[in-house]
Amino acid sequence: MSHDTTRLHHVGHIVRDLAEASALYGRLGFVVPPPSCPTMPRSEGAAPEPFGAANTHADFPDSFLELATCVDGPGRLPADTRLVPLEAPAEVLEQLVERIGETSAHLAAYLDRFQGLHILMFSSPAIDEAAARLTAVGVRHGGVNTVRRAAPSGADSPVETIRYLEIDDVREPGTGPGAGTVPEGRVGIVADLDPGIQSARHLDHPNGATGLAEATLCVADEDLAATRHRYATYLGRHPRQEREALIFDLDGAALKIIPKSALPTTLPGEELPELPALVAYTVTVRDLPLARDLLHRNDIPVRETPTGDFFVPAKVALGTAVVFRAG
Repeated sequence: MSHDTTRLHHVGHIVRDLAEASALYGRLGFVVPPPSCPTMPRSEGAAPEPFGAANTHADFPDSFLELATCVDGPGRLPADTRLVPLEAPAEVLEQLVERIGETSAHLAAYLDRFQGLHILMFSSPAIDEAAARLTAVGVRHGGVNTVRRAAPSGADSPVETIRYLEIDDVREPGTGPGAGTVPEGRVGIVADLDPGIQSARHLDHPNGATGLAEATLCVADEDLAATRHRYATYLGRHPRQEREALIFDLDGAALKIIPKSALPTTLPGEELPELPALVAYTVTVRDLPLARDLLHRNDIPVRETPTGDFFVPAKVALGTAVVFRAG
């Protein structure tokens, strides 16, 4: 049976200080390019200044890790941040500024909960079909949005087109950061990355990371059944049971949902933030001992999992456990 959601597209790690996070990811063995941030004058005649949100990626062939922060001052941004002046026709500029402001407000609301993983995006080869299916089964979403940006040097096309939808499943006012969210954060579906564009990005990481393999969502025990139903509806597939965990198998990746009671045996020593929460992501690496040695040399502590993986604790990795697995 074919599915309109096929793998993990990206996860988003929301941080308070993007300079600190970029340096940490370098020590973890990821290559993250200088972040970008929109700029515009705050008043007529003023010099452009950063606003909204800034982000950067650690890229893989068909997925990536996003680092993002809301911008309320230049002190949060690395010195090499690429400032991107907003250029848009006058009739759409106000709407563009409003949307960037909404994104920044969402990031700020996530940080009010905790610093860590708040974005989970699934990849789709047929995003219009996915949108129609979600509508048919009663899942609220904002429709398929299209944005375009300059592609990296060496890509097959000078422009990268991104098509995505955000699920809006917060039913009670005041229970989430706003439209385009679910209780655990921003969840949605994005059209598959273009291989001709993605291949032009930096894909060779010192830790040997090759892809995003898993995201782990932790919920209160009493909410496990309802969360299972939500994600079975979002993904159009059913999970398998693995001890206390529910595993939604995707193409070469998975979403793992665990009850609070299973956290000590899944990620030993981890402490819970506010639930529900995306508590970890997993990357595959070419050589697990090599990755572990790199972390040791960079004074990054790790812990073992019962399944033979190892992970960097959330206290070290700015609010999310980072799991390494043999690819």
